[in-house]
Amino acid sequence: MAGNERQQMMQQTPTSAGWRDQPRYPDPLVEALDPRFQKYIIFSAAVERLYTGSRWAEGPVYFGDGRYLLWSDIPNNRILKWEEETGAVSEFRKPSNFGNGNTRDRQGRLITCEHGRRVTRTEYDGSITVIMGRWQGKRLNSPNDVIVKSDGSIWFTDPPFGILGNYEGHKAESETPMAVYRVDGETLEASIVTDDVLGPNGLAFSPDERILYVVESRGLPNRRLLAFDVAADGRTLSGKRIFIDAGPGGTPDGFRVDIDGNLWCGWGMGEDGMDGVMIFAPDGDRIGRIRLPERCANVCFGGPKRNRLFMAASQSLYSVYVNTQGVAGG
Repeated sequence: MAGNERQQMMQQTPTSAGWRDQPRYPDPLVEALDPRFQKYIIFSAAVERLYTGSRWAEGPVYFGDGRYLLWSDIPNNRILKWEEETGAVSEFRKPSNFGNGNTRDRQGRLITCEHGRRVTRTEYDGSITVIMGRWQGKRLNSPNDVIVKSDGSIWFTDPPFGILGNYEGHKAESETPMAVYRVDGETLEASIVTDDVLGPNGLAFSPDERILYVVESRGLPNRRLLAFDVAADGRTLSGKRIFIDAGPGGTPDGFRVDIDGNLWCGWGMGEDGMDGVMIFAPDGDRIGRIRLPERCANVCFGGPKRNRLFMAASQSLYSVYVNTQGVAGG
């Protein structure tokens, strides 16, 4: 296939998969469930579908210096790139070693969790540094999602989801416990901060970094979003507690936090009409919802002002402008 033909295939229009832009403001897909959410809704901003054609979209991360967004298409073993100025979509990396969650470190470098059982950093010259691939000599499971703290440390979750079959990785036996890891950004010294989470998934810090939130995908009887207190030295956790019980059918996945401490959580696979993003206040109350026609796996804030929410949802990439900003490091 010629390069131009391939590019045209990748640049599918929003209407090519049954999506229709909302012609009326305010967009009914952005819904306040609590009066506190009203101030975050921009009256003249609508949900936009930027691309469709992934098999399972994950891990969006925005690069303001290049005006582009990267996200993972795990089953297709690639990372895609969306250009903010033109809307063009291309392959940034293939194969991606089944890349999943992405973020940037405080020096602007791409950090990627790979179901190929490692966490990597893409250097400025394009070379790849392995941040971590083994724990005490044994291979990691399938690193899932990642964030970077203001001290430069890299925190990631390592459930076995990517090695359970051959669709999003290579089927293999687990060698290490499910855990959340912290890696020093300079020495790359690693430690387990908790192995007391059933299926650790998305994670993020509160704006002051005193709380770490972690999605427990295998929580019983329901998925849960846990909260931990972060020690003053930023190296250990305590005070594990349930922050949100997702309830029957509730499926929090990847999420990010805004400057007011609200959690914007990918959501779906519950009842019809629940796919999209759920927004929770710092006290755990559900205050808002963004409805999508597909389950949303992960989100990030981007744009020059960090006020555009990008949503990686099943086969597509969506966005909407909101009246807040994402915290740095997510």
